[in-house]
Amino acid sequence: MNILISKSRVLIGFFFVLILLSGCSNQQNKEQEFSFLFMTDIHVQPERRAMEGFEMAIENANALNPDFVITGGDLIMDALEQTESRADSLYNIYADLAKEFTMPVYNTMGNHEMFGVYKSEVSLDHPEFGKKMFEEKIGKTYYAFEYGGWRFYILNSIDVKEERTYYGHIDEEQIEWLKNDLQKVDENTPICISVHIPFYTIQTQIISGPLAPNSSGGVINNGNEVLKIFDDHNLKLVLQGHLHFLEDLYANGVHFITGGAVCAKWWDGPRNGMEEGFLQIHVNGDHFTWEYIDYGWEVR
Repeated sequence: MNILISKSRVLIGFFFVLILLSGCSNQQNKEQEFSFLFMTDIHVQPERRAMEGFEMAIENANALNPDFVITGGDLIMDALEQTESRADSLYNIYADLAKEFTMPVYNTMGNHEMFGVYKSEVSLDHPEFGKKMFEEKIGKTYYAFEYGGWRFYILNSIDVKEERTYYGHIDEEQIEWLKNDLQKVDENTPICISVHIPFYTIQTQIISGPLAPNSSGGVINNGNEVLKIFDDHNLKLVLQGHLHFLEDLYANGVHFITGGAVCAKWWDGPRNGMEEGFLQIHVNGDHFTWEYIDYGWEVR
């Protein structure tokens, strides 16, 4: 009798442990399943009903209830060749509207956030010249965060030449930071990068022919050097903006997705047939799927 009781207790304990382990496994799987949005090229401004359009995009984003949002740059229209007061007001409009998101927002810097670069009246030593206004109004221009077992890198792909024109470039400060940061990241950790100016694109060749070259402002000029830093890591996804173009390039195990544009043709309707929209990315472990969300805004 005692032997039977002991065996029963052992079996009960065994099944209890199995239930616990199953619960832990389900919890881990649940933690690795998440979704987020990539909303690039918003170009918010008082004109063209852009504020109304951005509010509609935010309303749709909140209804989808993702875990977070990554913006892909060109949040405003624009700071490159505007007065300080105009640029400041555009930043304030974006910041106020972005408060309507019900989930965390991670911002990427675009070329239109670079204050005064094309405005000769703005001196190079102006306290808010270039990326400094973005840093004051929005935050860091490059950083990293972790979610659901993934590591996300938000990079600043905008630099300025001596002749005061922007071009696609990851500066040495970021490169050194990346090298140091990746030393602390497990080689199996899935990685996602967000940049404004693309690493790679086929838009130029589609529009102008297979032999057409990309411009220095259309791609990251030292992109190969930057991506080589990730050679020994599990880079899975690169999210790009700038081109108001939707594409998914797959090379060497990495998806390079240019994410369309929230504003499409700068709030003047579809661009090359592409409607206003943004990406929704569904993640399960180190795999993901994506779809383009047309959030329904129309030009009057």
